Parts: sequence; C-alpha cells; structure tokens
Amino acid sequence: MRANSVRDGARLVFRLSSAFVLVALLAIPAAQAQVPAAKPADVGLSEKRLERIGEMIRRAVDADQISGAVTVVARRGHVAHFEAHGRMDIEADAPMRKDSIFPIASMTKPVTGVAILMLVEEGKVRLSDPVSRFIPEFRDTQVAMPRTDAAGKEGGIYTVPADREITVQDLITHTSGLVSGGAGSEAAARIAPRKTTGTVADWTAALGAAPLDFQPGTRWAYSGLAGIDTLGRIVEVASGLTFDEFLQRRIFEPLGMKDTAFNVPDDRKSRVVTLYGRTPDGLERRPLPEWVATTTLHGGGGGLWSTAGDYLQFAQMLVNRGELNGARLLGPRIVDLMASNHVGDLYEKAGRVGGGPGKGFGLTVDVVLDAVAARGDHRSTGSFGWSGAFGTTYWVDPEEEMTAILMVQTPGGPLRADFQNAVLQAIVD
Repeated sequence: MRANSVRDGARLVFRLSSAFVLVALLAIPAAQAQVPAAKPADVGLSEKRLERIGEMIRRAVDADQISGAVTVVARRGHVAHFEAHGRMDIEADAPMRKDSIFPIASMTKPVTGVAILMLVEEGKVRLSDPVSRFIPEFRDTQVAMPRTDAAGKEGGIYTVPADREITVQDLITHTSGLVSGGAGSEAAARIAPRKTTGTVADWTAALGAAPLDFQPGTRWAYSGLAGIDTLGRIVEVASGLTFDEFLQRRIFEPLGMKDTAFNVPDDRKSRVVTLYGRTPDGLERRPLPEWVATTTLHGGGGGLWSTAGDYLQFAQMLVNRGELNGARLLGPRIVDLMASNHVGDLYEKAGRVGGGPGKGFGLTVDVVLDAVAARGDHRSTGSFGWSGAFGTTYWVDPEEEMTAILMVQTPGGPLRADFQNAVLQAIVD
C-alpha cells in the first residue's frame, strides 16, 4: 500500500513538473526559443566577464552617449547573454525591453545579400549577370567625369560610356559606382530622385539613366541606398514576388522572425524605440528619416525594423552556414562565399569610408582578413558582419561559432568597438 502511494506521489510530481516545464516553454517568445539558452561556462564564455557588457552599456547611458541598448551573444548554438538596459524613450521614461523594435538601417543589406544568394543557388540569378538582364534601363550606362578649367579647378561633369555594364557582383560588393558619393551622384539625384511615395521598381528604372561615379569594378565606394535597393528590385524580377513578400515568405517565416518587416503593425508600435542624437546638452530626440518612414519604397539598402531576438535568428543561421532548426536557406559553400573578400585591396584603400588595413569586403558584409592589422576592430580573423546608421551592429565569427548583436538608437561614438571588445574578452575556452 505504501509503495503504491510513493509511486502515485512520484507520478503526480512528474506530471506537475512536466506541466511546469511546458508552461515555462510556452512563456518563452518563439524567436528566443529557437536559439536555446545555456550557462556561459557551458559554451566557453565567462559569466563574470560577460557582465562587463552590461557595465559598458550602463556607463554609456550614464554619460548620455546613448539612451539604452539591447545586447545578445550566442556561442556554439546557445544564447549566453541577452540583456536590455536604459530606456527606449526618455521623455516617456519607458524602459528598454528585450523585444524593443529598432530601425536597423543598413543591417537590412545582409538580409538582401542572403535573398540574392538564395536566387543564385536556384539558378535564377548569376553574380556575373549584367543588371540590365533584370532592369533594361541599365543598358548603355554612362560614367561621370569632372570638368576642370585651365587652372585645374573642377566644375560640373561630362560623361563617357562605361567600359562594361555593371553586374550583380558590382552592386553586392559596392564597386558599381551607382550613387556612391562621387562625381555622378549629384546628377543622379536630379535624374532619379528617391521618391518615398513610389516603389523600388519606379526608382531603379530611373536609376538606369544616372551616371556612375567611376568605371565599374575599379573602386570600392559605399552605395548606401541605390546599389542595394537595385538588388531588391532584381529579387522581385527574378522571383516574381515583391521584395517584402520574398523576405517574409523565404527568410523571416522560415527563421521565425516575427517582428521583422518594412512596416511596423499598429499593435506593435508601442515597442518601437525613439531615435536620439548627441548634442552638447545631452541626447536630443530625432525624427524618423523619410527613407525609413516610407511605407511603399521597400528596397534592399535599408528600411527594415527588427528586434535583437529576431536578428539573432538570421545571424545564427549564418553561424550554422545556412541553416537554423531544419530551415536551410543557403548551402554552406555559398555562406563561405558571402564571407570571403571579393574586392582585393579596394576596401582597404577606400579611405575614411572603407575598412582600412586588415579588412576586406564580401557580399554585403565586411570581412576581417587579419585581426592584428585591423586596428580598432575587436573581432577575430574571418569574422564578418555589418552595421546600421542608427548605431546597430552585428557580426558572425565562424571560428568561434559565435554571433553578437547590438541594438541601439543613437549613431556614432565608440560604442561598437567597446561592444566588440567586451564580447571578445569574455571568451575563455
């Protein structure tokens, strides 16, 4: 009789424990559940040293460098650090949340890169394809040349034919010269203004008549919107879906990225962070730029909103060389190709806007070629990633099987480098 009571009691404890575990699992947001948590020591990280990330963020908040931040570090397939500090809105005294929604600006670009590479693997796009295969207006492209007078003073431009058509490879590596801050960019702004009430199809068709800043493939110069927006249009033409539909169906849904989109739904706007800029008198609220606020021009260069937990799914997929929890977006070899240097020394030689010594550029991501030579960059050799205009950043470290994400709403300053350093010093195995 007593043995039966013990067995019955054990069964009750098991059922209650199982129910508790189930409730606990259901309480975890889906995006976090896909990359499970682990104790730092179990994945070769020091728990005490990881605390320095939060300390660094709090110092930046106290110094009015930022209003708040969300930070994530995952290694060997497990999240070892996930914290939110500061405020998402100073005036409302709203605390930062782990699921706060940020405008990620140019962190949209690697997502676009993955979309293009998926179509490359399907045989619908080649990196060597001329852009005119998808957007006919890009035939007969001209290159802007600055006019100089007898005294050598520049004024105005004239154009010469491009030596060759720009290719998908040129766009994805920022070597196209398409609206990249050179001699042709001012004329491009007149010929093809980026109308935020239009569509990416409208804009890229107009861009075909814009003069390039240099001969294709001869320089690295950042095409912040035009070049990668054009890739977004190529995705549309090659797939038969609008760009936002392709990202939703082919990337966000398979990866469980439920809070990532070009337009934030009304029921989630309470989680959107406020943008701030630094002034001598402290942080100042900043309006959302038109190129982000547009609800129709969904291009590949910027404009996505996301959370740290969502972007972790995307980054972890890259750590896993194309796969996450049974959803394979890319093959391992093409992820390796994405993370390889495709521009020789052009990125290193690009000066202030380039990568500097020890750096190369892959397919929408920068690449650390030599961690020792890459002064001021605290990432391992082989790491790759990119950042956003409002201060966000991420990178993937294949050798360490690690990814790290910083979500913040104030651009500039030393925070990215400090975050890199705080993450790297926490590796102890």
